[in-house]
Amino acid sequence: MSEVIDQHAPRVFSDTETPMVELRGVSRRFAKKLDVAAKLARRLGADVKEEIVHAVDKVDLRVRKGEVVGLVGESGCGKSTLGRIVAGILPQSDGQVFWNGKDVATLAGAEARDAKLKRQMIFQDPYASLNPRMRVADIVGEAPQVHGLVKRGGFDEYVDEQMRRAGLDPAFKRRYPHQFSGGQRQRIGIARALAVQPEFIVCDEAVAALDVSIQAQILNLFMRLRRELDLTYLFISHDLGVVEHLSDRVVIMYLGRVVEEAPTDRVFKAPNHPYTRSLLDSVPRIENRKRAFAVVKGEIPSPLNPPPGCHFHPRCPLAFDRCRVEVPKLREVAPGHRSACHLNDAA
Repeated sequence: MSEVIDQHAPRVFSDTETPMVELRGVSRRFAKKLDVAAKLARRLGADVKEEIVHAVDKVDLRVRKGEVVGLVGESGCGKSTLGRIVAGILPQSDGQVFWNGKDVATLAGAEARDAKLKRQMIFQDPYASLNPRMRVADIVGEAPQVHGLVKRGGFDEYVDEQMRRAGLDPAFKRRYPHQFSGGQRQRIGIARALAVQPEFIVCDEAVAALDVSIQAQILNLFMRLRRELDLTYLFISHDLGVVEHLSDRVVIMYLGRVVEEAPTDRVFKAPNHPYTRSLLDSVPRIENRKRAFAVVKGEIPSPLNPPPGCHFHPRCPLAFDRCRVEVPKLREVAPGHRSACHLNDAA
């Protein structure tokens, strides 16, 4: 990747302040309904049940104002689902979501609208996340106009401002998405998110689909916008190098559960959970170029039938009997550092 030159200075956050976003015991399940044939088979005595995907399982998460939290895990671990719940796009099956200390389920009227608009999401695929039948001006300007953030007379000027902020030439606002490159389309998505004046942005693998030469430009843009607009980010990524560079704190997910969270430097220097250590061991580094890299053995189990106890125990080289039957609690192992592993109890 090209150099990311816009490194942000480390910030100090207080654990006593009210989080901007907080999740308490949040779960999300997806049920696949039985079709006609399956219902008939069940009536005839077949053991046929609805399939339930456990995408997110009792997650607690806090993100404080001004923070950049990196959310990391393998494909299929529930990162994107959790991001959509945080952004208010997807409702949770269980648990509570709080915005600035208030349960969003209890909000109504202007408060509910404000909580919705202030949380925005930038999606992974810039080719699929934009309406191909809409011009860029309408993609960027529709939501602020609907919500009364801009009057019709100031529409063009407002759209131009958002495009410039995202690094786009306003002269192209009458074009359609197919007339832009992947990096430009992602900037359109960023301009669309900024247009409703958000305070919190969920970036869901926002640079994964881009050419390597473009990724650093978009990451630098995110950090510049953070400074200029005082934004808070939940940055979802599988790229540990990007997460290490941008994040103040890192949260590690595995099969719907948070298994570890800590300040970024501690996660990379002193990981606690065996899964986190396995992830870091698989990352190539120049200083370790003569070492053979280890990978996480096995494949992530199906969320349709997750393993009992610790979800990671079928792949963990340190697993013992307790891991197979008891779910480990996410508890503090050092100041600001929490991990969900039974080995901490034996330490």
